[in-house]
Amino acid sequence: MTHISRLTLSAYGMNIADQIALVAVPIIAATVFGASAAAIGVLVACQSMAHLVGSLPFGLLVDRLQLRSLVILSALMSMAGFGGAALAIPAGSLTLFGAFIATAGLGIVLFGLASLSILPLLTDRTGLAKANAQLSLPRSVASFFVPLGLGAVLSVQTSGMAFWAAAGFSLLALAVLLKLPRFDRPPANPDSILKRLIEGGTYVARSKMLRPISLCAIFWNLAFAILMVLMVPVIVQVYRADPAIFAQIMAAFGLAAILGTWVVARLPATMPPSIVLLFGPGSSVIAAAMLPIAREGATLPLLHAAFFLMGFGPSMWLVTQNTVRQLATPAAMLGRINAVIQTAIYGVRPLGAFAGGAIGSYVSLEAGLWVVIGLYGASFLAAACSALRSVSRWEDITV
Repeated sequence: MTHISRLTLSAYGMNIADQIALVAVPIIAATVFGASAAAIGVLVACQSMAHLVGSLPFGLLVDRLQLRSLVILSALMSMAGFGGAALAIPAGSLTLFGAFIATAGLGIVLFGLASLSILPLLTDRTGLAKANAQLSLPRSVASFFVPLGLGAVLSVQTSGMAFWAAAGFSLLALAVLLKLPRFDRPPANPDSILKRLIEGGTYVARSKMLRPISLCAIFWNLAFAILMVLMVPVIVQVYRADPAIFAQIMAAFGLAAILGTWVVARLPATMPPSIVLLFGPGSSVIAAAMLPIAREGATLPLLHAAFFLMGFGPSMWLVTQNTVRQLATPAAMLGRINAVIQTAIYGVRPLGAFAGGAIGSYVSLEAGLWVVIGLYGASFLAAACSALRSVSRWEDITV
């Protein structure tokens, strides 16, 4: 087994464990702990806040420490967090449950940042795009299949088993990661933490590749967060349809993400990366434009098509932009750069959720859909009006 295959297999373990928690936490909080909506919100926030809290400090560690040690630590954190959450259920402690879930979430964040820095050390420039697709596929697969599986087996009686299963998948990841080699690291940077973080942010802002990548991702995630808040009310109040349709269209989104990640790994080497870098955000504009024209009686086909397109194009873009980040960033700064971009992306998601709720409540649901279209349009323009449109081959991207 190659080291890239080992890293990919460990990604399956980590992402399946993460998805088990994402699905199980709110269900178990409500059914086992009898938690209020506010308490459930705090628990879910513990998982998403791990990206905001952990990204920057972990990015600094990724640039300084041994990467093999960091991915092993990430699996240990995940395993300990999920195992602790399983023990907190019979103990009846919601506080401990939340603390252990947050610990596991931090492990997932560390794994993501460290693995992105490992890949360029395992393959050359020509193989990097395919390697990124391999590493991204586990998340898409887990996001689709884990909710289906848990929906069939999760109950009050099996609640603890869900987190023991998550701990088991983390253990699988750990066992595989132990077989990775040690990696050469650049000399330690003696600068202060603040200076190194500012250096990373400044590099992103000045880079002709990383700046549009960041803006494109920020606008896209802001739009998607608003859309997730609005969709169920839109389905019920605008389309006059069954709210269960939301689960169906999200399944279409998940399937498309798997397909997009699979396809991008098999694109011919002669295809310019710029095509995917523009197709991802561009397809989202087309998908969002389908939503206002859907009407009662003809809703389902358009919604399925819209969310399939919204999953397919952006999943291809996600893999491709990872390759751009790795090629456009000095090796000694890759952890910080990925952390800065990731923090910006996850930072706008709660803002988008608040904005979606406000627009839907105080303006109109239809207006919210047009805001989503506008933000997806801004995401496309961020890519189309930048150097990304001229990337005809990977060799065009330099540090």
